[in-house]
Amino acid sequence: QVQLVESGGGLVQPGGSLRLSCAASGVTLDYYAIGWFRQAPGKEREAVSCISTYISSSDRRTYYADSVKGRFTISRDNAKNTVYLQMNSLKPEDTAVYYCAAGFIPSSDYWPGLSLYNYWGQGTQVTVSS
Repeated sequence: QVQLVESGGGLVQPGGSLRLSCAASGVTLDYYAIGWFRQAPGKEREAVSCISTYISSSDRRTYYADSVKGRFTISRDNAKNTVYLQMNSLKPEDTAVYYCAAGFIPSSDYWPGLSLYNYWGQGTQVTVSS
C-alpha cells in the first residue's frame, strides 16, 4: 500500500522558515517525480514545486512556481525515501495546506499538472502570521 506522509508544518512569523518532509512507504520515490502543492481556503490547489525522477546525484531537475522561486528549495534523500521542501522568507500568502504527491511527468512543461500525480499525502498546515 502506497502512503505519503507530510510533516513539518506549523505556525511561523513572516520572514521565518519551515522545512516540510514527505516520507513514503510502499513506493520508492526515486522512480517518481515528486510535487508539492498547496491549497488555501477558498482557493484551488496549486503547484508549488517539483523534483524529477532521480537521474543521478549530479542531475537533479527541479521546478518552482514563480511565487516561490528563490525562497523555496526542493530536495530528495534517496536513502530515507523522503522529499523535502525548505521554505524561507515565508509570507502570509504562503498560508495553506501543503500536499506532496508522486507521479510521472512527460516533460518539464507538465510538472504543475495535478492529474499527472497518482499518489497524494494527507497534507500539512502551514500558517504564516504575526
